Amino acid sequence: MAKDQSSTIKEIITEFGNDRHRLMDIALKVQSQLGYISEDNMEAIAQTLGIPLVEVRDMVSFYSFLPREKEGKNVIHLCNAVVEKMHGMDLVAKAFEKNLDIPFGSTTEDKKITLKYTPCMGMSDQPPSALINCIPVTKICPEDVPGIIEDIIKGSKYSCEKRASSIPAAQVETNLMKEGEVIFSPMERGAAVRSAAIRTPDEVIDEITSSGLRGRGGAGFPTGMKWGFCRKAKGDDHYIICNADEGEPGTFKDRVILTEAPDLLFEGMTVAGYALGAKEGLLYLRGEYAYLLGYLEQILESRRHLGLLGKNIVAKEGFDFDIRIQLGAGAYICGEESSLIESLEGKRGAPRHRPPFPVTDGYMHQPTSVNNVETLCCAARVLEKGADWFKQLGTKDSTGTKALSVSGDCKHPGVYEIELGIAINDLLEMVGTDHPQAVQIGGPSGNCVAPKDFGRKICFEDIATGGSVIVFGKKRNLLEIVKEFTEFFNDESCGWCTPCRAGTTIILKMLDKILEGRGSMQDLEMLKKVGNTIKTMSRCGLGQSAANPILTTLQNFRNLYEDLCKTDEYIPPFDYEKAISVGVEIAGRDPVEEEE
Repeated sequence: MAKDQSSTIKEIITEFGNDRHRLMDIALKVQSQLGYISEDNMEAIAQTLGIPLVEVRDMVSFYSFLPREKEGKNVIHLCNAVVEKMHGMDLVAKAFEKNLDIPFGSTTEDKKITLKYTPCMGMSDQPPSALINCIPVTKICPEDVPGIIEDIIKGSKYSCEKRASSIPAAQVETNLMKEGEVIFSPMERGAAVRSAAIRTPDEVIDEITSSGLRGRGGAGFPTGMKWGFCRKAKGDDHYIICNADEGEPGTFKDRVILTEAPDLLFEGMTVAGYALGAKEGLLYLRGEYAYLLGYLEQILESRRHLGLLGKNIVAKEGFDFDIRIQLGAGAYICGEESSLIESLEGKRGAPRHRPPFPVTDGYMHQPTSVNNVETLCCAARVLEKGADWFKQLGTKDSTGTKALSVSGDCKHPGVYEIELGIAINDLLEMVGTDHPQAVQIGGPSGNCVAPKDFGRKICFEDIATGGSVIVFGKKRNLLEIVKEFTEFFNDESCGWCTPCRAGTTIILKMLDKILEGRGSMQDLEMLKKVGNTIKTMSRCGLGQSAANPILTTLQNFRNLYEDLCKTDEYIPPFDYEKAISVGVEIAGRDPVEEEE
């Protein structure tokens, strides 16, 4: 390794206090300054930190934004998610390949540009989209590509350094289509924190409990109950973690909240910190939102200046709390709370065994409450305006509002803050869509809903959702979309447990067989059986949801599968003639015909 590289790595590690738990930050900065993390880089990191090399390799190899091979000076990550493909991503990809004369997954001869695909990057409301050196570019048309390449080569526009002083709305449209009363209504800065400070921590938790607030990630666990468990748990320290790693395809509501209402989020984290007795909060920000980092740091610094973070907050003796932002590096599974905690500790984002749960054994093995962006915003409003006010919104069992990310075949994609309990039909009318074939509620891990069920309600007692709503028009091939979703889960699986690792591969092969017209009714029953095995036996939420695209469409759109299965007789998955067809063409003879 060059001497200057070794010195750079040592300086970076010193900047992060020689702390092994900041390995993610160290790796991200090494990648930013040196371009990639080579074997020599990893050895230098391990040696300086005094940890085994295998720990560094294990962490670095897990994340898609930490390359171990040298890439071009500029990297274009083009999003290839389902919604992007619905809106012309393939044509944009061809334009990049034509103008650069390279295929995706490679680098130009002059080493200036690398082309790569990436899954959903939180811009499904304005596709096709790409990340160019961390800077998002949206609504790309094929004719835009030559100009984008010219700007990259000039070096005048797409630079990671620009993100520190950028205004997020300048890069990405907000697309806030409906403002509700909770998240996107005007707020008084510091009101929730002051309201908390005049109460005891237990009284704050009681107010949250009384409001009926449930976690907005989809599972709907009562927030007050989670905070209560965490506060009572024994530990040297307590932590509040904000999960801002929204990686579910079709989800982008947190992007809009972080842009439009970051103060409300930080207010909620501070209230939670007071309630839990925590001195530190951590915001885990998905790597695709790196362009927001500088902006959010500015908001935090402003709050420190106003006495809303730091020592003796709002002049209350002993109310000490601050927030650190941890940037992720591209791993869908880190949206699962235990995987996120592992990542925060500088490890690969593999899910932990549970129990114990994070509320008793979380970050640094201390009691930890992990809440998502929207939940913490709601908590701040409850303290600001009261539990009774919050309970007036929504339904009896689903109080408050819900921010929905709506994309796909609709006239008005964007974020809608609606009261919980809205009918799917009413939402579809609001977003501008005519007679859709299906609506995906909750992203790929949720439910594919048929028109006969559009009268159902979006709430915890009917159809719960973390926030993604994708509309599919009648012209879409729904089973091809199911295949793409299943491939996504197969790719994003951490590989730890067999039901998820092997099961997703098995159902993909079975689905391919059916799509190729070689399936039977027996295959449909087997597909359902294997899917349910994956759902019930997998270790974490990813595996437990991975078969949902197949299982929910088998339930609600079975006719689409049956139309491809013309027989009750079992058809072997191996097609001998197809397997030897290439060899037959090359050899110019068919051994089967010769034997006959």
